[in-house]
Amino acid sequence: MSDRVGIGLIGCGWAAGLHARGYQLAADLGVRVVAVAARRRERAETFAQRYGIPAVYDNAEAVIEDPAVHVVDLALPNAYHHSLAIAAAQAGKHVICEKPLTGYFGDGGAPRVKMLEEALRNTEAMIEAAQAHGVKLMYAENLIYAPAIQKTRRLIEASGGILLDIRGEESHSGSHASYAKRWRESGGGSLLRLGAHPIGVALYLKRCEGLARQGQPILPVSVMGEVASLTKMPAFQAEECPWLVKDWEDVEDWSSIIVTFSDGSRATIIATDTLLGGMRDRLEFSLSNARIICDLTHGGPMRAYAPDPAVFADEYIAEKLETKAGWSFPSTDEEWALGYPQEMRDFVEAVIEDRPPRSDAQLGRDVVNVIYSAYLSAAEGRRVTLQP
Repeated sequence: MSDRVGIGLIGCGWAAGLHARGYQLAADLGVRVVAVAARRRERAETFAQRYGIPAVYDNAEAVIEDPAVHVVDLALPNAYHHSLAIAAAQAGKHVICEKPLTGYFGDGGAPRVKMLEEALRNTEAMIEAAQAHGVKLMYAENLIYAPAIQKTRRLIEASGGILLDIRGEESHSGSHASYAKRWRESGGGSLLRLGAHPIGVALYLKRCEGLARQGQPILPVSVMGEVASLTKMPAFQAEECPWLVKDWEDVEDWSSIIVTFSDGSRATIIATDTLLGGMRDRLEFSLSNARIICDLTHGGPMRAYAPDPAVFADEYIAEKLETKAGWSFPSTDEEWALGYPQEMRDFVEAVIEDRPPRSDAQLGRDVVNVIYSAYLSAAEGRRVTLQP
């Protein structure tokens, strides 16, 4: 029997592997990755062999044109999302786009207002192309699919309380991907790469609260932001520090923002590349009648201790952990806890059932709007009202 939903993956790095494994867990839906492309064909061939993918290409256009591909999955550097999403939509293919949806990709010293305007133009162009050609543009924000976040959504609905205050963070010791260090390829630093996750969760849950309470989403209306490059501090540069990434070119490695919503509630988000001890994904929700804490990376069911990093040899412990020595929080199923398989399943079901996914293009657009408005706020030292 032919595949019910054929996926064409563009990119074969870390994110692409997460997606491929997610599709394998959704095989009962009739989904299969049927094609993969990378600029270096040998990398694509190795990836295809690992995941049993029949067609291998060295260019994105070939994946988009492949008649066996129904959904194009963009799991490649941020700068390529905009053009490839539009090309896929024009070819009548549904699109799954990794976060961020798009952004500004040029000189990191450009005026922030120019960055905001271009990022929003790119986002609107992607959404309009999908609508014009009758295809879905799905935003791959995995954290809203995390079991803890979906349980939080249900607890908020059950409580009937007002969600007053959200505090979220994603931080670790820095990306080693070369493209992440340059604005022209990444579109920003820690706020964009890491902050997109907790920002997406905050916007999603306020949207859900509004729909449940009053039949319309509660939306972000303004933002204040602060960013910095802490690893460029003279004292840090003078010190030998092998644990933190420090060769950033023109992107920030520290950020903090405050989002104001249309109902007056707030979200405070921190995202940094200057945190040791493994990735920290933590969110707290203060309601009028409840408090909920989600620790997605350090709150698992087990802890482990080793006096030497060689004790656990090659066994995986957790993402971004600098050493296996001392106490650690081994992840029993990190991908499930962070929502990756559930995300892929929802996207496939959305295509099969012709319904919106939980994480849609509008959420992706709102995240881009908040982040680039925060960059403008940080540059001008003022609160920025979000563009509708």
